[in-house]
Amino acid sequence: MALTLTEKILQSHLVDENAKLPPRGEEIAIRIDQTLTQDATGTMAYLQFETIGLDRVRTELSVSYIDHNTLQEDYKNMDDHRYLQSVAAKYGLWFSRAGNGICHQVHLERFGIPGKTLLGSDSHTPTGGGLGMIAIGAGGLDVAVAMGGGAFHLSMPKVFGVKLAGALQGGASAKDIILEVLRRETVKGGVGSIYEYFGPGVAGLTVTQRSTITNMGAELGATCSIFPSDEATKRFLEGMGRGSDYHELSADEGAVYDKIIEIDLSALVPMAAQPHSPDAVIPVREIAGKKVTQVAIGSCTNSSLADLTAVAAIVKGKHIAPGVEAGISPGSRQTLMLAEKSGVLGELIRAGFRILESACGPCIGMGFAPNSEGVSLRTFNRNFKGRSGTPDAQVYLVSPETAAAAAITGVIADPADFADSLKNNAGLYSVNDPALIKDDSMLIAPLPLEQALRTDIIRGPNIKPCPATPALPDSLILPILLKTGDNVSTDDIMPAGAKVLPLRSNIPEISKFTFARLDADFYSRAKDAAGCFVLGGENYGQGSSREHAALAPMYLGVRAVLVKSFARIHKANLINYGIIPLVLADPSMHEKLGQNDVLRFESIRHSLEKGTDFVLTRESDGMKIIARNDLDERSRKILLCGGLAAWTKSGGQ
Repeated sequence: MALTLTEKILQSHLVDENAKLPPRGEEIAIRIDQTLTQDATGTMAYLQFETIGLDRVRTELSVSYIDHNTLQEDYKNMDDHRYLQSVAAKYGLWFSRAGNGICHQVHLERFGIPGKTLLGSDSHTPTGGGLGMIAIGAGGLDVAVAMGGGAFHLSMPKVFGVKLAGALQGGASAKDIILEVLRRETVKGGVGSIYEYFGPGVAGLTVTQRSTITNMGAELGATCSIFPSDEATKRFLEGMGRGSDYHELSADEGAVYDKIIEIDLSALVPMAAQPHSPDAVIPVREIAGKKVTQVAIGSCTNSSLADLTAVAAIVKGKHIAPGVEAGISPGSRQTLMLAEKSGVLGELIRAGFRILESACGPCIGMGFAPNSEGVSLRTFNRNFKGRSGTPDAQVYLVSPETAAAAAITGVIADPADFADSLKNNAGLYSVNDPALIKDDSMLIAPLPLEQALRTDIIRGPNIKPCPATPALPDSLILPILLKTGDNVSTDDIMPAGAKVLPLRSNIPEISKFTFARLDADFYSRAKDAAGCFVLGGENYGQGSSREHAALAPMYLGVRAVLVKSFARIHKANLINYGIIPLVLADPSMHEKLGQNDVLRFESIRHSLEKGTDFVLTRESDGMKIIARNDLDERSRKILLCGGLAAWTKSGGQ
């Protein structure tokens, strides 16, 4: 039987080596080869890993990156860094120091291998799909279990084929490909699916272009995205000094996809995602002329040397327009050094760009916020309202070429108008210096076991243990403390930014910000209620993988979340922390229920044990609310046990 590339890799990683892939939607358990964490989610993940009681990680390779909490206003962030470095030394992980770069960019350069599985505590871990990996974002507790040698469980995904033909023309770029997919598919179109790219147009895309596409595939709600491993992959790995990691991988001839999306790259035009959603996509030319006050280039989506080179080609001999602030965050230290050696960095500095740290920075609201009511063009992957740090800013997601055109004109401009600059300067910036590419001095390798066992873990005063999940009762009578609309993001549930991120290792403190963007009084009301429900709409919990969006509500007494539909990672995180995810059988019930309605939720354990639908009753009038029990058997057992940590300790797999 002909298999897609996705099916081939999943089949080869099934925990039960004699099993065959089940029908779509049924649960599978796969072995994880590699893991990654970043510092905003990593501290809690390693606190959880410590409780497993192992001497060493049991993956082929695990890496702890510092790339989020690098704005060190006080002791908290550096204390976390020291904790993470000592944990890496004790348990056998690689450690990427602050300043070495964004986890996804560095992992692509130094560690990614075609055909391997990668699980990361960051929703943009699918970046690795650009190298032909099954790379999946998950909550920190799932990653901790994988580091301990445990399987990762997921529903067998649908496989959507994206057939690319032709070649990019003029000012169009890889960013415009994924924006076009988002325009067609929306932010919830990929839930329960993997996007697999194939066709004659694939060969003309470099690995960094492919990784831009797979990175932002997270915004589709997809499990991940993947490209074949081919000659472009070979060139990339050889360029990184890792040619021995290459092997060819592609779908079988005649492989069948659940659906096929066809894109003619030759006809693609520059695109932009308008405020405040990554799928609000239109051609750039339709909003050309709109005044811009800020441009930010970088993030794990668009911060490669090729991206910076395209910007340099457009701005060469020009200067940032008056009234515009422009900043660039190189994706890695390697990228920064190569940009300096090739002349790209000098070109950017002469044009007036501010060179920011090789870190996530502005993408997560960690500095470089726009002005009030500002228009900010960003090469990032998310433009949720307020994520930039400025609540009333208008943030557009664009390619580096579109951002560069705006930086020098002061208005949104079609980069097709600068196609000649891109073409004429294409070969101007080049460098071939293996010493720079192979400089791993900011990576600390795992210690030998004997030395690791003697290593002490360093804990600062802000690092607190992960709170235990409560036992599951058979009945609850609680109020709906918050009612939300559609597409609530994890930024809405638990904000990022310089004020909140340093508290990621301190749940009692960070819980004070829970739902703050939606209801400034939620924390105090939750403390008074001593238990509650939350009512949401479609695609509840989209965006970041941050498990704190489940941990903090659990700490505040949220026992169940009742919605029209969930985003994949957030639903898994709720289950991991003992919060029951309930999907309305009749979505119209969302309109009939109100904030402060008191619901009686009975026979909870019976419904979980038998797999029957959940029944809730409104106390005021006896109205029945049916919630579909769409949970697989393992998820039901985890909830019955009181969360994933309790389930794992009890011997659950």
